[in-house]
Amino acid sequence: MSISDKAEEFGGKAKEAVGDLTDNDKLKAEGLADQASAKVKQAAEEVADKAKGIVDSIKDKLSGK
Repeated sequence: MSISDKAEEFGGKAKEAVGDLTDNDKLKAEGLADQASAKVKQAAEEVADKAKGIVDSIKDKLSGK
C-alpha cells in the first residue's frame, strides 16, 4: 500500500464529504471515484506482493534453500 494511494483515498473522502455538505453531486461522485481508484490500486499491489512471495518461495525450493 503506497502513500500516494492512501493520499488519493483520503482526498477522495474529503471531496465526498465536501460534496455532501454543499449538495454538490459532481464533487461527491468525484470523491467516490477517487476512493474506488485508490482501493483498486491497493488491491493490485497486494496481489503483486503475494505473487512475488509465491515466486520467491518456489525459487527457494528449487534452489534447495
